[in-house]
Amino acid sequence: METVNVQQLIESGVHFGCRVSRWNPKMAPYIHGRRNLIHVIDLRQTVRGLVRAQNFLYHLVGDGSQILWVGTKRQVKGVIKEAGERTGMPVVTERWIGGTLTNFSVIRSRLRRLEELETMEEDGSIRQFSKKVIASLRRERRKIHRNLAGIREMSGIPGAMVVVDPGREYNAVREARKMGLAVIGLLDTDCDPDGVDIVIPGNDDSLKSVRLLIESLAGAVEEGAAHNRERLAAMGAAERTDEIVASDEPRPTRGKTLPRAGEPAPDGGAPPEGGEEPAAEGTSETAAAPASDAAPEASAPEASGPAPAAEQTPAAAEAPVEKKEKSEVVADAAAPAEGAGS
Repeated sequence: METVNVQQLIESGVHFGCRVSRWNPKMAPYIHGRRNLIHVIDLRQTVRGLVRAQNFLYHLVGDGSQILWVGTKRQVKGVIKEAGERTGMPVVTERWIGGTLTNFSVIRSRLRRLEELETMEEDGSIRQFSKKVIASLRRERRKIHRNLAGIREMSGIPGAMVVVDPGREYNAVREARKMGLAVIGLLDTDCDPDGVDIVIPGNDDSLKSVRLLIESLAGAVEEGAAHNRERLAAMGAAERTDEIVASDEPRPTRGKTLPRAGEPAPDGGAPPEGGEEPAAEGTSETAAAPASDAAPEASAPEASGPAPAAEQTPAAAEAPVEKKEKSEVVADAAAPAEGAGS
């Protein structure tokens, strides 16, 4: 944040006050002395007020608030307009419209009317009226644009107001005090400092003096806006990181989670109900053998073979089995062989 030194203030003529006959006694703490019937402003008070205003504007804009620049003097209109364009903040360089802050809803309605008239001019729908009505509408558009074009981007009540010559802009100061806005004023020795929160005593008639002080304040506003953009970018990056981390976390499942084959149970004990306990490495082949032996029994019997015991009738199961002698068995076995030889 750039700070203005005393030498720059002297070169710009900030220390020149008004004539002694026009001074306001409430400005006595900010006056260094008098010379040739002109008061000389104490530049130490000027530097002190300027530094306070810069710090205040930096923190205020850093939190996302807007600043309203007000200056309707002919010689300072250009400086105020440049400050508004440089910082992107609303400005008032023409007549202060009563109710700009205290009746902001009506001001917004007039701005909507301005947008309506501009739309009619762009799409050519204004040509459907007579020449007299067209001239009246265009005159209305020029008037609204002249008075309210500087505050078109003011979405709400600003956080503070920077005023050049509060004695001339007393209506703006009164509305700001009523709405609770902080007022930063560039005052000459003929102004009343009671309605100003941060007083910057200095020459408010000289273009060089006003330009030096306003540019210093505009620099602080620019730095505060840059800080606000960095803060918002960091907050957005943090939110995106939180979303990514939340999407990577495993989703909770209902009920118990069954372990996979070969993995222990979640609690380190026996497997949950309904699950089968995995077999050990040494008993895998042994456990598989009965299953293979049992397969033929479960298969369908052949047509030529005897029926399984489970399928025999009760009568056949109860009938005694006749025993054959050894000689009969030998004879039965030899009979097919003899037939084959013959």
